[in-house]
Amino acid sequence: MPVFFWKHTRLIGIAAIAVSLLTWISEFMGVVYECPYCRVQRTVIGLLGLLVLLPRPFHWTVRYLASVIGAFGFSVGSTQHFGGWRRMMSGEFTWGEQWYVNSWLLSACALFMISGLVLLIWAREPES
Repeated sequence: MPVFFWKHTRLIGIAAIAVSLLTWISEFMGVVYECPYCRVQRTVIGLLGLLVLLPRPFHWTVRYLASVIGAFGFSVGSTQHFGGWRRMMSGEFTWGEQWYVNSWLLSACALFMISGLVLLIWAREPES
């Protein structure tokens, strides 16, 4: 893991929480449609962000919680993302008028965020 991520671990956790909160707010304001897959993914991103902010985010109990929460979120995100691939292969896929809120694209972003946060929690500290 690059040292950059170690130096900015707290900032990454705050960013994950901010992403989670902003996406929840956008749903409550009616900007995006209600999606159970999205709700799980944004909640998992926020919870992993909170775990990164703990005083000892690399303790084994935090790593265990991050693994369980991350596996659940990754499973849900993978299911949603595969649905997009299924629609592509059957010729039913469309980006929609607002391509930036396409569930296939957003689930890919969520998968990258969830896996990155779990990897950050599981990575070893760099030796000084």
